[in-house]
Amino acid sequence: MAKRKAEGTAAPSSPVKKGKPSKASSPAPAPAPVDVKSSFRKGLFDKAVQAQYREEYASSTPYKHAVIHSLIDDALLRSVRTEALTSLHFTPKETDIYRIHQSGDLANLDGLPRAMQRLLPSLRQLRDALYSKTFRDYVCAVTGCGALSGTKTDMAINVYTPGSHLLTHDDVIGSRRVSYILYLTSPDSPWQESWGGALRLYPTVVADDGITRVPEPMWEKVIPPAWNQLSFFEVQPGLSFHDVEEVYECGDDEERIRMAISGWFHIPQEGEEGYIPGLEEELAEKSSLQQLQTVTEEVKPQADNNSNNNNNNEEDDEASDDTILTEADLTFLLQYIAPTYLTPDTLEELRDAFREDSSVQITHFLSKSFSAKLKAHLDPLDSALHAAPTPPWRVATPPHKHRYLYLQQQGSSRAPTTPIDELLTILFPSRPFRKLLQLATDTQLTPAGNLLARRFRRGLDYTLATGYGGAGAGEIDENGEGDGEAAAAAMRVEVCLGVTPSRGWGGEEEDDDGREGEGGKTAGGAKKKGKAKMKVPRPSKFDDSERSVGGYEMYMAGDDSDSDTSSDDDDDDENTGAKKKKSKKSDPAIYKTAKADDDDSVLFTMPAAWNRFSIVLRDAGVLKFVKYVSQSARGDRWDVVGEWGVAEDGEEGEEKQERK
Repeated sequence: MAKRKAEGTAAPSSPVKKGKPSKASSPAPAPAPVDVKSSFRKGLFDKAVQAQYREEYASSTPYKHAVIHSLIDDALLRSVRTEALTSLHFTPKETDIYRIHQSGDLANLDGLPRAMQRLLPSLRQLRDALYSKTFRDYVCAVTGCGALSGTKTDMAINVYTPGSHLLTHDDVIGSRRVSYILYLTSPDSPWQESWGGALRLYPTVVADDGITRVPEPMWEKVIPPAWNQLSFFEVQPGLSFHDVEEVYECGDDEERIRMAISGWFHIPQEGEEGYIPGLEEELAEKSSLQQLQTVTEEVKPQADNNSNNNNNNEEDDEASDDTILTEADLTFLLQYIAPTYLTPDTLEELRDAFREDSSVQITHFLSKSFSAKLKAHLDPLDSALHAAPTPPWRVATPPHKHRYLYLQQQGSSRAPTTPIDELLTILFPSRPFRKLLQLATDTQLTPAGNLLARRFRRGLDYTLATGYGGAGAGEIDENGEGDGEAAAAAMRVEVCLGVTPSRGWGGEEEDDDGREGEGGKTAGGAKKKGKAKMKVPRPSKFDDSERSVGGYEMYMAGDDSDSDTSSDDDDDDENTGAKKKKSKKSDPAIYKTAKADDDDSVLFTMPAAWNRFSIVLRDAGVLKFVKYVSQSARGDRWDVVGEWGVAEDGEEGEEKQERK
């Protein structure tokens, strides 16, 4: 997600912990002149040492990068760590791409009140040393990247606690030229690789167009954190893809947290030596082009809509009345669906809930007999950690968009062999099922598309926020808005059948955890609860006592620039009569902070669950993602998904005429 601020994103607030300020009447003492090289370890600037790093950088893979151990004078860096833990404030944030604790903007230390500056002398010395001409020239000599800015500083301290992670991206934003991470893990308790938190670098391959590069599904190089270690690389669109491995259980004290200073060196700004007029605009244009090409060239699961549906597919029964379920329809649907959801009273309840919120969730959706058969099939498969794709399952790529295992709808030449196949090939694409959805939503739907079974493996898989027009949050622009007026005008109904066999995800029914019964309660509206929590004792400074294991699917409002953002009024959708809330301006990435656990932009959440069914009316401006599944989850997230277009007046009749 090249346009997304990720590791090193600085909060706009003051980085210093709130408290009683000291007397600020006297001016802050001017810093004494410092020999810049004294801030670094002895011998770092020796020509032989520099030449060694230059050679290692040139020969590194999967793209050029360098790792320098013991970069900073040890006493100085210990003092920096102490200042960070005692004087800085860290804000927990969660987005589709990361979960992290962030400090404020450390590049703006000079703008803090003098009393606050007195609390951070070592941190200020470190910042000045890193952005000094001496060290910038050193980085330039190692990387060959060209001149770097000394006036535009860009750094923050990030803390990763158990469950924290940062997913695949290339760091390309604006004028960034070199990305770096300086680790502040405990100097006295060495970080263990088994704790996670490694920087992982991804190889890339050339797409079918012969130009665009996309990352491979899995990383090639793993760089574990280490005290006083600097990792850095040149930021390159479509090449410098990396992520930060989830931090696993690593203890309950502040000596065992993954703390690091993350930041970027930028190209020279106007007035600086090496400034090139128009270069920043050129880099931005190249970045945008790369993103547009990647949207086009990404490997994307597409369903085969030719299927064998036991004489219940879309080609049959053209004269069928869509306003009722016939005896034949009911006989077919009862093979899979709990009888409760096929009665007129229940369908009326669903319609009312859907009209109110444009979404609904249903528990115990599958019949008891089919549910038992499906669970018996999935239970043994779910036990494998980091399962490799085995045919006919494939892996969805590229990882800077999504990664998960998927199974497509089978072609008509193959008979279904598993309960998952039956859902994909028989139930979901059938005419009776479409009629059921129409009765539950009071809409006229076009035939099913993009039918997939998905498996989100714990410790590996996710999808990042995108609108269904193809644009991702922060890919084409910061609002997640893409091209395509036709896509923006379209609406569709999306369904998700949760078939996660493991327990402990949250949102289960208290009576039997959703694993038995012939029908359950209906629930309309956004489900903002039900995210599985793992209670882990942590220091109060980095409280993670209610951290989530992820795996939930979330719908979020994009930034609708045409809407009246000051209004809370609802609009009636002319196609469905359903109430649609007007989108408010919001950051499409951040949906959870310490101050607001439930952001107004969150429209609907579907937790990983067993035998739970959701229906959502969605337009192109709504973003959707499945949150990364923590390795601490008890199993993988499994679901079956599909989509149906909302037909305009006369569209259904035209389709029938074309078939005749």
